[in-house]
Formats: sequence, C-alpha cells, structure tokens
Amino acid sequence: MAVKSRPRQALVIASVLTLALGATACSGESDSGLDPDSPECAPYTNYQGHDGESVSIYASIRDKEADLLRESWKQFEDCTGIEIDYDGSGEFEAQLQVQVDGGNPPDLAFIPQPGLLARFAQANKLKPMTPELKTIADGNYPADWLKYATVGGQLYGTPLGANVKSFVWYSPKMFTEKGYQVPTTWQDLMTLSDKIAATNQKPWCVGIESGEATGWPATDWVEDLMLRTQTPEVYDQWTTHGIPFNDPRVAQAFEQVGSVLKNPKYVNGGYGDVKSLTTTPFQEGGLPILQGQCTLHRQANIYGNYLPAGTKVAPDGDMYAFYLPTIDPSKGKPVLVAGEFTVAFTDTEATNAVRSYLASGEYANSRAKLGNWITPNNKLDVSTVTQEVDKLSMQLLLDKSAVFRFDGSDLMPAAVGSGTMWKGMVDWINGKDTKSTLDFIEGSWPK
Repeated sequence: MAVKSRPRQALVIASVLTLALGATACSGESDSGLDPDSPECAPYTNYQGHDGESVSIYASIRDKEADLLRESWKQFEDCTGIEIDYDGSGEFEAQLQVQVDGGNPPDLAFIPQPGLLARFAQANKLKPMTPELKTIADGNYPADWLKYATVGGQLYGTPLGANVKSFVWYSPKMFTEKGYQVPTTWQDLMTLSDKIAATNQKPWCVGIESGEATGWPATDWVEDLMLRTQTPEVYDQWTTHGIPFNDPRVAQAFEQVGSVLKNPKYVNGGYGDVKSLTTTPFQEGGLPILQGQCTLHRQANIYGNYLPAGTKVAPDGDMYAFYLPTIDPSKGKPVLVAGEFTVAFTDTEATNAVRSYLASGEYANSRAKLGNWITPNNKLDVSTVTQEVDKLSMQLLLDKSAVFRFDGSDLMPAAVGSGTMWKGMVDWINGKDTKSTLDFIEGSWPK
C-alpha cells in the first residue's frame, strides 16, 4: 500500500483516537466512533473488516469538487474504519507517472484519460478487476463505458463521474435584458457573437490554463467541432490515428475553432487579448459573465463547481447553459462526453473494498445528492440529481437521438492526447499557424 503524509488535522485526530482505543475496542465500534452494526452502517456491511487501514487516492480533482468527494465517502469511512487519504493535483498526469516510476504509486487513482490508463495497463502497473469487481462493474455500467477501461480484453477500471462537455454557459438574466435568444444552430451562435461584438464587448471568455495540463480546455473545442464538421466515423478514425492528425478534415475543425478562439473581436472578454486565454485559469474562464464583461463560455457541466457561492444556476438565474449547437441539425445531435475511471495500483483487501464501494449504486447516489455531479452508473436514482445543468446533462445522456463520443484527446495515446496536443493548442493560441501545429502533433504519434 502506498504511504502518503497526512495533513495535520488527520494526525491530531489519529492521536485522539489512539487515546480512545481502549474504549473503542470494548464497544466494538470503528475508529470513527460509529457502531458498524448500527442501522446507518447497514449499507457498508460488505466493506467492513479493515478498521484502521488507510487507502490513498490520487486524482486531478481539486478545490470544491475535491471537498465534495471527501464528503461523499465520509460515512463509508465512519462505518468501515478505513481512512481514505485523497490528494488532488493540477499536475496529476505528470506526477502520477513520477510516483509509479518511483515505486510509490497511490493505491487508487481517478484517471480521466483512457489513453493514459492503457499505458499503465500495458506496462503491467495496474491491478485488473477481480471476478467479484467485474460482476459489480458489468451490473452497474453500460458496456460502452467499460470498454474505455478495457485493455487487451482485461477490465482495469470502472467509471466514476461523467461530464457532458457540449455546453455553452450564459446568463439568462443578461439574455432577457439584452433581448438575446438562445441559439439553436452554429450559424445562430456566430450571428449572436457578431451582434455582441458590434456593441464593443467581446462575447466570449475563455481560460485554458491548468498547471501542467494547460491547453486541455482548447482540445475540447476541437473535439466538439470535429463532431460537428465531420461524421462520428471520421472522429473515431482521428482518435485512433486511422487518419493522420494533420488531415485536412482536422484542419477544418481547427479553423472553425480558430474563428472564435483566435478572433480578437470575440475573445477574451474580461481578461484581455487572444493570448490571455493561455494564462487565464480554466476555473475562472467564465466568471466575467457574472460581471457583465462577456456573454458566452463553452465548458462542461462541471463548471457549476467553480461558480461563486450564492450563484443561482437555473433557466431564470445568474448562470445556466445551453447545448452547443451543431452545424447541420439534420445530421443528428453530437455530444462530447468524458469521465474519470477508478483504477488500482495495489490490491490489498482495503483497497478492493474502497474500489468496490466507488463502483456501487450506494456511492453514486451518495455523491449525486451533494450536487454538481453525474455518472453513467445505472444504479443512480435520477431524482437525486438536483443541480439544473446536471439535470440538463442527464437529459442529454438519456437522449436516444444523441450521438455520443468520448473526449478525443483522452482516448489518444498519452504522449499525444495529454502531451503534444495540450502543448500544441497553447502554441496555436499564441500565434502558431494551423499547419505547423498539426504537423507537430502528427509527428509525435507513437510509431
């Protein structure tokens, strides 16, 4: 089991629990003070027997989202006595490789890139699902999602949260005041952008800075436009290198994205010029909407986690979102999705207990009740989803007319998807031409 340093608060708690150990042992309670046989601990019976053990989890989820994660499994910790030591980092992708190479991996990780997951699996660094865990996974998740965590016919992980990325955030109050209508086609969206720009306001605000992962929000733009300018089959060929990265069809999507992100009349509302996109944290990208400094921000449903406390997210509120319109509605409704996959680097019984719980319906509903979260777990009680944009996301996930594709950069080999493509997007925003950018990324594809 990987060992991590614990925060001061955890050490203080540990000291207090050590003093109380005798009383705890006599009462049969876990270290948390809860009786494992109490009714409130009944859902956790199958995970007990590991009192006092610690399981480390490493991921890219930070800030408010990380706080919600910790809250979502608190009762599991209290009832089982297993301490979950969670660490979220903006340098997750790079630092996870460092930890693994250094022989000190976390017990579990939430990996959002199937390409990175596959690299660890092919290097025999991941623990495959046990037959018991696979039974849980097969019963709780659609096969289309499980295939993203399957390598060489072996299942290595289960989905955790899901993201619907094809959204544009806006202020319903501002739209009402200005007389703007929610666009339903790409042309309508560009017409609205031009209308706003004519008032001397930059309509779009964007942030693609994310530590060592800087650039990823711009890849989402390209993926959404690949799905809108090309067929789903071409998108699949692109993500698997069935067509080269510098194919003219990819260049077309880049140019369509550039008509917004590299347009000085369109960006960067509230922050500065085009180059300010690369220095604006993605968490802050859409906040100028609340100050009336921009109007539109393309980001996934998770963006609600980064809005200031008290922001009303609703069709008549301070912020809401609409589906990023397609170019030709007659060709269907493409939806870009993503998510994290829980994988294991160790296989202790405590690790497997946490792994099983995170794949369960009990966990899915525990997390969903806290808001700002959706999941492909079919044991989710949809009525527990209360945040308005999350409801919108679930409507899209359940829409049988929608055509879903997973985040393309996440599907690509890690050297490309979370390497040269991220870097390439930054260089491109900063002025590099499209052909040179695509040639650079194509040249990095593993032979």
